[in-house]
Amino acid sequence: MVNVLVRSLDIVLPLLVAFSIAAIVLLTIGENPVEILTLMATEAFGNVRRFAATLSASTPLLFTAVATAICFRSGVFNVGVDGAFVLGGLAAIFIAFKLPASLGAGLIPLAFIAAAVTGGFWLWLPGVLLAKYEADEVVSTLMLNFIAAGISGYLVNGPLLSPQSGNNVTPLIHETAELERLMPPSTLHAGFIIGLLCIIAYWIWCRNTPSGFEGAVVGQNPRFARAVGISVPAIIILVMVFSGVIAGFGGASHGLGQMHRFSDGFSPGYGFTGMAVALLARNHPIGILFGAVLFGALASAGTTIQLFSNIPLDLVNIIQGTVMIFAVIEAARLMKNRRRQTHAV
Repeated sequence: MVNVLVRSLDIVLPLLVAFSIAAIVLLTIGENPVEILTLMATEAFGNVRRFAATLSASTPLLFTAVATAICFRSGVFNVGVDGAFVLGGLAAIFIAFKLPASLGAGLIPLAFIAAAVTGGFWLWLPGVLLAKYEADEVVSTLMLNFIAAGISGYLVNGPLLSPQSGNNVTPLIHETAELERLMPPSTLHAGFIIGLLCIIAYWIWCRNTPSGFEGAVVGQNPRFARAVGISVPAIIILVMVFSGVIAGFGGASHGLGQMHRFSDGFSPGYGFTGMAVALLARNHPIGILFGAVLFGALASAGTTIQLFSNIPLDLVNIIQGTVMIFAVIEAARLMKNRRRQTHAV
């Protein structure tokens, strides 16, 4: 019971601090914090249309948070989910506009397969470097994010550039490859359902599979894992590939359901926000769901609140940034614990 209360406090405290800082900022600029925060809540959850917009904004985070949690739970500090998300999305969109429209809805599974393969391969690389050569995964995955941005930027402004557009975008995907809208005219699409299925699959993997159990053991104590015969390098590579597959699914969902084409700025940092969600949720599936919806609510409300007040969008950035500081602290704590377990005599 005490452990549950402590874990709950660890999750709630960052949110309380973040909103308290936001309230102080609002008071400083002469605004009423209660009115503004109430307005934000109304804009995020006030009616069906607004709630659908919140769920739509949270959809990419369902994928990136699960992709992050898979690795973090196993003690692998993968920060390259954003790169896998971007390249997975590009691969899916390429399939969805390049293959013939006569394939109909069959384009959708083909696009998701392409995204999964691309994302899985992209994070397999740093997984092998860590498992075989003990290369720091934080550095390698972070660098791969920049490489992914460079590759996608070159392709979208070069070989895949739409002839009907000036720059920075691919052709539109075929209509038959678009994911179905769930609550039209909102932008909420079937990718949200796929994201929920990924969370359920992650939960099942954690609780009911040998590799899920082995991943947890490796994350808690890699020396003990080796002592009982668990192949730590194999688990590292496995969770990195799983992470890339889920991130690729996220990119495909975003591309086929929301964007319908690829452009520069395809991901405004979904991978890093998903990392914050996973850390604050302590990698728990239910926590990931609520965390993704919370960050989706902030994003959705932040874009509309400026229409009804003089509050800049930076207020949302302050809230998100404060929460991410706590996420970084948690990541540092976990990394320190892993080093202690790894090098303990």
